[in-house]
Amino acid sequence: MKYLLLICTDGPVDADEAELDPTAWVEENDSRGVRLLGERLRPAADATAVRVRGGDVLVTDGPFAEAREQLGGFDIIECADLDEAVGVAAGHPMARFGVVEVWPFWTP
Repeated sequence: MKYLLLICTDGPVDADEAELDPTAWVEENDSRGVRLLGERLRPAADATAVRVRGGDVLVTDGPFAEAREQLGGFDIIECADLDEAVGVAAGHPMARFGVVEVWPFWTP
């Protein structure tokens, strides 16, 4: 089953660059065939929200979410079940400094 990992923080992280470097996590999960795709995202201030209301396109510059946490990146993984996905998420360096949300893909 595929899962989306949302890598979130609630602001600047007070940690060494080495502690935040996800390279080892990426290489391990790529080599196991678990990680399918992932990218770091630009800051929320660079995001754009698009809504259509009453036929009008409404565009809002970021930040747009009413949340303290900000999305910093994402990964798409494929695991046997949620337990494996949680284990993969727990190994991501940002799980120690922010939060990694695990979202299963909708499958019919």
